[in-house]
Amino acid sequence: MTLADPAQITPLAKAPAQAAPGAKQRDVRLDFFRGIAMFIILFAHTPGNFFTSWIPARWGFSDATEIFVFCSGMASAIAFGRAYDTAGWRLGTARVSFRVWQVYWAHIGLFFAVATLLAAIDMTGAYDKVYIGTLNLWKFFVDPGPQLVGLLTLTYVPNYFDILPMYMVVLAMMPLIMALSRVHLGLVAVFIVGVWVFAQRRLLAEFGLADLHLGLPAEPWSDRKWFFNPFGWQLIFFSGFAFMRGWLPKPPVTPMLIGLALALVLINVPLSNIGVREFGFDWARDWRIANTIWITKSDFGLLRYVHFLALAYLCWVAAGDKGVRLLATGTGLLARIWQQALAIILKVGQQSLAVFIVSMFTARVSGFVMDNIGRDTWTVVGVNLAGMCVLVLTAYCAGWYKSQPWRKKVAQ
Repeated sequence: MTLADPAQITPLAKAPAQAAPGAKQRDVRLDFFRGIAMFIILFAHTPGNFFTSWIPARWGFSDATEIFVFCSGMASAIAFGRAYDTAGWRLGTARVSFRVWQVYWAHIGLFFAVATLLAAIDMTGAYDKVYIGTLNLWKFFVDPGPQLVGLLTLTYVPNYFDILPMYMVVLAMMPLIMALSRVHLGLVAVFIVGVWVFAQRRLLAEFGLADLHLGLPAEPWSDRKWFFNPFGWQLIFFSGFAFMRGWLPKPPVTPMLIGLALALVLINVPLSNIGVREFGFDWARDWRIANTIWITKSDFGLLRYVHFLALAYLCWVAAGDKGVRLLATGTGLLARIWQQALAIILKVGQQSLAVFIVSMFTARVSGFVMDNIGRDTWTVVGVNLAGMCVLVLTAYCAGWYKSQPWRKKVAQ
């Protein structure tokens, strides 16, 4: 998923010589995979949802978050990279800062919407569960003054609300990345890798350098850091950015690379949650504990990166150049069903910020509903389908508003 403004992701009619060819044209695969990620994120954040037992995260080290951040980088290369190419560094940076401002208030709005929902449920007094406790919001409601200051300064970032702040910090790094790229792309690589290294708390601790760890405080009453460390996750964001800018070449499609990527994905399965839970691989559980340094989600461990790149390569090959296989046409019933489903997925992917905000709120509503009507198989399926429909409706509504139909009416 990306939080770049879809309205800005359009082909360039004319680009300057330095613009990367990859940044000129929209790729259907981008919207398709971030649309899929949106549905996975809804499932993953719905409490007590057995759908989460079978999402991609259970089969390997990486999950929908990697899709989210990688596609964010790709779309940002189109939306914001174009501004740098056509308007210069200063106005390009202004374009990025405006998006950071938008995402900031989306984050604040999401927090208050979810916190109000949970507080309203608790105020009824009709339930044994204290719902503000399900997201560990005790401190906020007991002593709201300091937490309001922390919320608005991003020094109070509860775990459920940490993706958007991470994205804001990564976006804020873009002006420096673009400045370095004008000197030499090697400087970009050194900076990105260097920042990632100093975000690896456990790795630094191994060398007695824990005090040099790059992290941001998540709450004023403890030393806990943001769960999604932006200085670690920027590696995958700027990987997607670099591919779309043309700084990194497209990997060739060869049997050897396909075989290597497939092997890396399959090797992950025994070491995954599925391997531990379903196949009873106790040795895998022990391996994961001993090698947390390489698979940590918070600081974005190296093996998560390797697994995602292998999986992304296979999906990229399967979809075909510019998603040609996704767009395959036909006249049969299955072909028509696929075409309709594809249109819906693409729409969800195109309106990712609105869909993400609504999905995080909807996930809590879905969990509350299942707390009261039960979690038998068909109930869970029904609630998940209802949640998916909410996301689809949100995407189409957001698209309608962004098309500004009132302007078209005036023009007529």
